[in-house]
Amino acid sequence: MRLTLGDFERAARTRLDPGIWDFLAGGAGEERTLAANAEAFDRLWLRPRVLRGTTAPPETATTILGRSWDAPLGVAPMGYHTLAHPLGELATVRGTAAAARLPVVISTFAGRTVEELAAVGGGPLWLQVYCLRDRAMTRRLIGRAEDAGFEALVLTVDAPHLGRRLRDLRNGFRLPEGMVPANLEGHDFSSPAAHASTQFAPALDWSVVDWLRSVSALPILLKGILTDDDAARAVESGADGVFVSNHGGRQLDGVPATLDVLPEIVAAVAGRVPVLLDGGVRRGRDVLAALALGADAVLVGRPVLHGLAVDADRGVTDVLNILLAELTDAMGLAGLGDLADIGPETVRRDRP
Repeated sequence: MRLTLGDFERAARTRLDPGIWDFLAGGAGEERTLAANAEAFDRLWLRPRVLRGTTAPPETATTILGRSWDAPLGVAPMGYHTLAHPLGELATVRGTAAAARLPVVISTFAGRTVEELAAVGGGPLWLQVYCLRDRAMTRRLIGRAEDAGFEALVLTVDAPHLGRRLRDLRNGFRLPEGMVPANLEGHDFSSPAAHASTQFAPALDWSVVDWLRSVSALPILLKGILTDDDAARAVESGADGVFVSNHGGRQLDGVPATLDVLPEIVAAVAGRVPVLLDGGVRRGRDVLAALALGADAVLVGRPVLHGLAVDADRGVTDVLNILLAELTDAMGLAGLGDLADIGPETVRRDRP
């Protein structure tokens, strides 16, 4: 019986080739930032309130960008779900829909087409965008996603090239034969790092937001924001939301945990657009802690791939249901009847 996300992680590791496991699990450099993402949650303690008169299960529904979600939780963008299971993102979207009405952010490097994923239905689908040197290719993908019913664009802004991922370098990692991104064409994708070094646009500036506006009517969120200055600039540039993200510790090693910089970004945004966070979320109480520090929603990444590797769409459903059950359990025991009851007083950083 698997009762925690850690149970799924341990099971997934036994099912995947070691090189693929390292590609999915590893981070950049000495993986200091990768470790910090999870450790930041361990430094927080919850402050429950008692005798609050709450009798019903806590209400977790929220609205982001005008769309109702069953909980402030979603699936973060990750490339090549097909590394974890042949059904790839198709199983991820199905599994998410079976758990709750939650968003899934589909990577530019998905192993399934945007059209077949949109046909599954369920919660909102967003497209994560790497702006390639070939803007026409990027534009075609955005147009296809918009035509298929995707509801937002998530521009990754922290990847002029891929970070120095030592596990992959030591393993000489290459994608399995025949595995390619289903929504792109015409390149050698066998080495993700080599492809990024030649095809990612390294000189992006804030004008890219205007360019995205010129090619799509969809809301635009910027993913990879780690400072208050950039958060404020994102809002001023016209972004409809920001992702506090360090790419799961896979880009610049030594940057802070996302939870640690969340309060300054929330302050800079000042409620003007939604603030979402990813990185290190492994328990429902982690979701609660991020909400207490000001996040509007939290996205989870690697645990979804663990569920996918263990039991396809049913594994994804189980992972998300665990998080949802842990979140409502933590809220109920902390005396929190709904999301509006959660605030900075819900947590403390030092040991009691």
